[in-house]
This record gives sequence, C-alpha cells and structure tokens, in this order.
Amino acid sequence: MTKKIQKVIIIGSGPAGLTAAIYAARANLNPLVFEGLQPGGQLTITTDVENYPGFPDGIMGPEMMDLFRKQAQRFDAETFYLTVDKVDLTERPFKVYVGEELYHTETIIISTGASAQLLGLESESKLMGYGVSACATCDGFFFKEKKVLIVGGGDSAMEEATFLTKFASSVSIIHRRDEFRASKIMQDRALNNPKIDVIWNAAIESMIGDPQNGGLTGVVLKNTLSGETSEMECDGVFIAIGHTPNSDLFRGKLDLDEKGYILTGADNTHTSVEGVFAAGDIQDTVYRQAVTAAGSGCKAALDAEHFLENNPLD
Repeated sequence: MTKKIQKVIIIGSGPAGLTAAIYAARANLNPLVFEGLQPGGQLTITTDVENYPGFPDGIMGPEMMDLFRKQAQRFDAETFYLTVDKVDLTERPFKVYVGEELYHTETIIISTGASAQLLGLESESKLMGYGVSACATCDGFFFKEKKVLIVGGGDSAMEEATFLTKFASSVSIIHRRDEFRASKIMQDRALNNPKIDVIWNAAIESMIGDPQNGGLTGVVLKNTLSGETSEMECDGVFIAIGHTPNSDLFRGKLDLDEKGYILTGADNTHTSVEGVFAAGDIQDTVYRQAVTAAGSGCKAALDAEHFLENNPLD
C-alpha cells in the first residue's frame, strides 16, 4: 500500500498559517493545517482588533481568526486542532508526526508564532484583553488620556513606553531593578519624555479589576528591596518583557538566530532546508503584527507553490 504524500503541511495557525492555507488551497495544493495548542494564535487572546484593514468597525480577535479559518476551509484546506510532536526534515518527502499518526509531505510551512513572555499572575491572565496587553502598537489606541503602566527594562519596553505617550495621559515604567538594560539611546528617549516616569525596584504582585465590570482598575506593587506592598490606580498595564519564539520543534533541524527565531531569506520565506518555509512571528523579530504575519503567510504559500513546480519528487 503506497503512502499518501501531501503537497503542503502547515504547522501552526494564526494570521500567517491560515493565510498560507487560503493561498495554498486556492492553488489546489490541498494543505493540511495543524493548528497547535493555541488555534488562531495570539489573536485569540486579543479582544478588539481595530487596525486590520477591511474591518472599519473593528472585530474581536477570536472572531477574526474564525473567519480566516472558514475562508481556508471554503477552498478545501483541512484544519485540525492538533499539535505536531516531531518532524524529520532530513529528506523529502518530509515526515510530520502528530500523536500516533505519521504524515509525509513535499513541503512544510511553519507558522508556530512567538509567545509574549508574561508575568504569570492569575489576575494577569484573567484581565488579559481587559486593560492588560502585551502589544502597545496593537492596543495603545484604546488608552487615550488614560494612565498606563509598562513592565520591562529593555529596548522594547522603552520603545513601547514612548509609543504609548501618543495616547496615554501618563506612562509609568515598572522595573524590578534600579537600572535598565536598554541601550542608552532608547533609555534617553524614554527618560526625557515628560509623560514618562519610572518606578524603580518594583514588581507587580497582582492586578485589580473585573473583566465583566470595567476591567483593570489598578495593581498591587511590591518593593523588591523592602518587600512592602502598595496599591496603584491605573487604566492599563502593558507587559514588555520579551517574546519567546515557538521553535523548539525545529532546534538542530533548521538554522535559528540566537533567540530561537527561524532564519529566512532576505526577500523570501525560505529556511535553511529546501522545501521548508517559515512565516509570521516565528521569523519576524521586528513587526509582530497580524497584517504583516498574514502577508508573510501569503509569501510562504507562493514560495511553496513555486518550489513544488520546480522540484517535483521523482
């Protein structure tokens, strides 16, 4: 009995994976999509999305991802809420292991994304999307003339704090030490902004508010030197302590950068293994937006289609 060989398997979902599925399906490549632990990606923990073109009144993140999925399925993409456990990229057809099942495929598109590092508080999880965010460029607009806090001490925290001053009435950076690790130019830009102040040697111990009744209203701060706690009112908290690419599955099999992001070509989605492509936040260390992820998903599908035309299996 001959094994069936897929034309393309997409590992991961979100705007990148599901856009790749739409394009691959319309090219009659009959893609299989394994959506993983967080079907729909980071947008499933986002409430209002107002910056994606075509939705002038905004849309809820989970609803938007459901529309992406339905559009892919309309063109006969098969989507599964399953997680890939292992891949073998040593030769084509590649092997993809999902539980007890083994799939063979001529090409793979990786769209496993990156996860924002969070504080790990129960109250943080409860209020995510209700005053708590991990993306200032996504959600800053909702905090016009509001008092917001930002947690972090690196370049991204300085950049996001500066960005938030375009909307918020005040921005307080919460940092657990007495100096930042950000570059001097980024520090100076933030510290010289009259809207920004810094609360040194402090950490958020819990967040106050009810998702069903107005969302976040404040935080409990703990002094990291004395251990004393105090409450502070605020309208928003932005977590900016970094992202972790979801690339463990591909360590030792693809070229990654020092942080674990998959390296792709300068003007394409090709990885270090021919026939394997990467799209979205798994290879984007800069933009991390739904619209840029969708764009790279489109590119990955077109790259895969072109590759298949030029590299048929014997």
